[in-house]
Amino acid sequence: MTDIRAKLRGFVLEELVYCEDPDTFSDDEDLLEAGLDSLGIMRLIMFAEREFGITLPDTEIEPDMVRNFNALTGWIESHRQ
Repeated sequence: MTDIRAKLRGFVLEELVYCEDPDTFSDDEDLLEAGLDSLGIMRLIMFAEREFGITLPDTEIEPDMVRNFNALTGWIESHRQ
């Protein structure tokens, strides 16, 4: 698991989405179906920008970018330099 994915998982599963057993929540599992809402997405984006020193353009914010940890990690990695 990449450091990015581990930090995202920690933040999301502790702050934004309730999961009784985070170890069973897969990286492909749908975060939106698990309860990630629009306010949570904004908090997640602010966390990622601060944590990883990147800017995630508003024009790219789509459900598919935050659908699961794999998609989210890929989106963030595409903006790291």
